[in-house]
Amino acid sequence: MFKRMREDIRCIFEQDPAARSTIEVVLTYSGLHAIWAHRFAHALYKRKFLFLARVVSQVSRFFTGIEIHPGAVIGRRLFIDHGMGIVIGETCEIGDDVTLYQGVTLGGTGKEKGKRHPTLHNNVLVASGAKVLGSITIGENSKVGAGSVVLKDVPPDSTVVGIPGKVVITNGVRVKEKLDHHKMPDPVEETCDQMKQEIAQLKSRLAELEKMGGERHEHTNL
Repeated sequence: MFKRMREDIRCIFEQDPAARSTIEVVLTYSGLHAIWAHRFAHALYKRKFLFLARVVSQVSRFFTGIEIHPGAVIGRRLFIDHGMGIVIGETCEIGDDVTLYQGVTLGGTGKEKGKRHPTLHNNVLVASGAKVLGSITIGENSKVGAGSVVLKDVPPDSTVVGIPGKVVITNGVRVKEKLDHHKMPDPVEETCDQMKQEIAQLKSRLAELEKMGGERHEHTNL
């Protein structure tokens, strides 16, 4: 247990340049508190102490602002950065070295039974405000851009952005290690730019047709 706790603290120092001392991390990092509380709640959940498990998870939610269902399976070195508003559902499975930012939801769509929450493989990053919904899989080394809503599986080594989420980088082409949120590709903006170009072409063509029609009318009058 203490080995895992030391590993969690070391992970924070590796991921967060604002971490200055061990005592600061242990006492003030709500993401760390939520992970530790979840381990206790999950142990109770596996032993069928379901009510006590939910009590622990709700107390943790009250103090940290992070809601993790006791049934969720979480791997090693999960890093929760500024975790206020994060929600992790009951059947969610999270691999090792995963990073979650504030406002992330790993939830269901309300339609499934059984496995109804996402599976995140190793080294996945989910940026601020993203929603990953349903029994879908996010492949290893993939990134989910800020504010995205992901409803379909994401292959490994991919980047997905937008509403609904669309894969914009895949086939082993990796994004740089530190996700630069404001420079993420935006498929919606790209579609709007394409529509603007097509509208401009249509206007130009319409003007040409109107000009041809006017010339024919003048020729007929002559």
